[in-house]
Amino acid sequence: MIIFLYGEDDYSSRQKLNEIINKYKAKHKTGLNFIMIDFSEQDFDKLKTAAETSPMFKEKKLIVLMNAFRKSASWQKELAGYLKEKKTEKDGDIMMVFYEKQTPDKRVELFKFLTKKPNTSQEFKNLGGAKLENWIKQEVEKNNGKIEIMAVKKLAMFVGANLWQMKNEVEKLIAFRGDDAIKIEDIDVLVKAKIEPNIFETVDALSKRDKKEVLRLLHQHLSRGEKTEYLMAMFIRQFRNLLIIKDLIEKGIPYYGLAQKTGLHPFVVKKTFEQANNFTLENLKKIYNKLLDLEIAVKTGRTDSKTALDMLAMGV
Repeated sequence: MIIFLYGEDDYSSRQKLNEIINKYKAKHKTGLNFIMIDFSEQDFDKLKTAAETSPMFKEKKLIVLMNAFRKSASWQKELAGYLKEKKTEKDGDIMMVFYEKQTPDKRVELFKFLTKKPNTSQEFKNLGGAKLENWIKQEVEKNNGKIEIMAVKKLAMFVGANLWQMKNEVEKLIAFRGDDAIKIEDIDVLVKAKIEPNIFETVDALSKRDKKEVLRLLHQHLSRGEKTEYLMAMFIRQFRNLLIIKDLIEKGIPYYGLAQKTGLHPFVVKKTFEQANNFTLENLKKIYNKLLDLEIAVKTGRTDSKTALDMLAMGV
């Protein structure tokens, strides 16, 4: 059988993966037939050996496969062909779990195969709006804390969809407040906002093709101690928001309907709506794809994140 977990909310997808692994380990105590393969470090032969070797003690085999979509298109096609040939999806003795931290290109053959029945696939989308606020309330309750409703809303605005950071912030706030409810002023004091005004300013400079100003602002971010990985993630998030807003505008959705449609905070909608006028939809797609390519180049070691940011500034 094959399970495919993917999507931008890598906190929730990782929780699901851990749940599958823990259930397997509870049933198969030896752990000798649990294999994890990271394709950014290992290759096809590792999978073939794992899949084609008879399991010990007649236990079911669990193979977790990560980062398959970081490989080349031809490699992915070969993998899809191998899985089809072996009819792995119908093999009751092997459970393969494909895990991706992002949403892969849905047009490629491997994605189509993994999301086709009888395989089980689940996409984990970033939470926003009421869903994110409900998650915060549940996380606070799970940790035996209390929080005021306005503090929930402000925390959602400050941190956004990064549930890894959100979990840490919730734990920090509960530790600070103890038995008392977390208040809105606690968010101002203890939580660093994800909405950095200079991020919007830098995107404005990018829209005007002002390379000198973009470089100045980027190095201003770095001088404040902000990590290049964080900046890259912020730019990817903002250009994703721009693509979504621009697409809705071109479909005739009025301004007042954008926040409801997207689940974005009104402040982000306002700034993004203003910036969307400076780009065409095609323009945004090119920049967003360039950002994703640069992110992959950083993660695979082909370049470092500081160089990637400079390439973004000079290449837009």
